[in-house]
Amino acid sequence: MFRYFPTNYVWNLSVDLAIESGARIGEIEEMCAPLIEASKQPDAAGTQAFRETWAKMADKLCALAKEDEAQGRLLSAGEKYNRAATYLITCERLQAHGTPGRLELYQRFLSVFHRGISLSRENCERVEIPYEGRVLSGLYVRAEGVSGPAPILVQINGLDSTKEMKYRVGLPAWLAKRGVASLIIDQPGTGEAIRLHELKARYDSEHWASRVVDWLETRDDIDPKRIGMEGVSLGGYYCPRAVAFEPRFACGVVWGANHDWRDVQKRRLEKEGSFPVPHYWEHVRWVWGGKDIEEFMQIAENVHLDGILDRIKVPFLITHGEKDSQIPLKWAHRTYEQLINSPKRELKIFTEREGGVQHSSFDNSINAGQYIADWVAETLGGRLA
Repeated sequence: MFRYFPTNYVWNLSVDLAIESGARIGEIEEMCAPLIEASKQPDAAGTQAFRETWAKMADKLCALAKEDEAQGRLLSAGEKYNRAATYLITCERLQAHGTPGRLELYQRFLSVFHRGISLSRENCERVEIPYEGRVLSGLYVRAEGVSGPAPILVQINGLDSTKEMKYRVGLPAWLAKRGVASLIIDQPGTGEAIRLHELKARYDSEHWASRVVDWLETRDDIDPKRIGMEGVSLGGYYCPRAVAFEPRFACGVVWGANHDWRDVQKRRLEKEGSFPVPHYWEHVRWVWGGKDIEEFMQIAENVHLDGILDRIKVPFLITHGEKDSQIPLKWAHRTYEQLINSPKRELKIFTEREGGVQHSSFDNSINAGQYIADWVAETLGGRLA
């Protein structure tokens, strides 16, 4: 794990995620060097300093991109907008819910992201899925070199990630080369769903997952018999739950197991384990609900997989980093042990040899991500070469 800030796990996590999403090390140094003292401050003061520094870099990149555009250098402009968007979501993610200007910062991020995608001519388009009178937004990446309906992997967030972050890490592009399409969504509790539509997380993830499958079945470029699902971090709970109760999924993958999130919350109350975001207890109540921690903890009692996984009758891959400091490795073993009816279950623990030993491989995602891409291609009928 790259540790720029010796005493601040949350900030290091954010920097590592940015690097995995395409940040450049020279820009990382320029943004982070002034923040060493701020990283030791309480959340409110520290995250404001982080926001100002990273947003300033995004401003500079956007200005440079506009200069490129004026000269017709649109690919170069797109690349700069892409990095600017990564820096904007990195600093937005660290802000507390209700922080003045946070929503505007997020909306700017969305605009910059889509400008970058357009000018870069990337294989990625925005889609909207009707849900509860509102929409679930997604990014659709087409399979490459496929004639006829393609297999697809639906990819979902954890507690605090977004569809754009998951897209940038690279799994959709790796799958596309293997003949597998991707749909990355902001499910309730994440991304646009919580920020723009006030759709809170719910433990019965099959409720929204089934609507996603309904939508995919209307597309003539997707094979409805080859729809899989992958979840990262808290998605390591959402995904198995959805696959268990939605039989149309053909396989499941978790990138970081999360078998018993209720227990994780109890341990965090006791100061055990690392927090993924600042203002943690305010954040989880924003995402899940609860007027106070006690009411939130009652909601969290539902977020576990015991008594559920024997319903899964399709192939399933569980991955986990051996040094995950957020979710203990024992929960990956628990998920694997309870998949008693899966015809093809696999537990892959990433070690120092492969890299990706931290939570959901945020410290080094490429070998882990390629492993997942290969497994999905093998399972859904893609290609490996």
